[in-house]
Amino acid sequence: MNSATTTCKACQTEGTGKFCSNCGQSLVIKKVTLPYLLHEVFHFFTHLDKGIGYTLKHLITSPGTMQRDFLAGNRNRHQKPFSMYFVSASLAALGLYWINYLILHFYHVGGGSEMMFFNKYLVMMLLIIIPASALLTWLFFYNSEFGFAEIGVMQLYMLSIFFLMVMLIQFLKLIQPALETRYIELPCFLVYTVFTFKNFFLYQSKWKVIVKAVVCGLIFYLSVINLQDFIVERYMH
Repeated sequence: MNSATTTCKACQTEGTGKFCSNCGQSLVIKKVTLPYLLHEVFHFFTHLDKGIGYTLKHLITSPGTMQRDFLAGNRNRHQKPFSMYFVSASLAALGLYWINYLILHFYHVGGGSEMMFFNKYLVMMLLIIIPASALLTWLFFYNSEFGFAEIGVMQLYMLSIFFLMVMLIQFLKLIQPALETRYIELPCFLVYTVFTFKNFFLYQSKWKVIVKAVVCGLIFYLSVINLQDFIVERYMH
């Protein structure tokens, strides 16, 4: 006895079984309910075999190596660099806004200007800085095997982790509102940058790569915080 055929909702191909033989989408369409959404959230955090979760896992455990693998062609399972960047940057901007909101309203520390900056300008500012950061790194490693665009991809992934790192560090302010988190962010960012560069630029002297990574990281971080302070002081008051 033949199984009943079902039309795929994505590509309109007739098929049997659980998945479309043409595009791979499930032929069994479930109604979107609260248990369905909870299952999707649980699946996202426990099945790190593809997409943002998979990419994030490898950016944490194999910084630099993950970017090399992506550029070498292992791309299907990874989140694309620009989407990874924007998801991380948007999440960080939202998180930083609400952290500063809670600090202001419960501890009466800080001001609304920083909240407004994180809400409206952070992602745009870092989008502008990306080409400059990629150019700076390319100038330091102009004789490497990677071109400007490839170094840009490496930076997009690396800064995705930086955004999430800053947001997590900012949570400490909910315990100690007056904490100057920049003294924590900078060394963490430099350490991550060194590991990323060391694993990415394999065919150069290790110590030269480390020195260049520290210099590039310092220039980038100091540029970001000074530009942030300028925008807050000039346009947020």
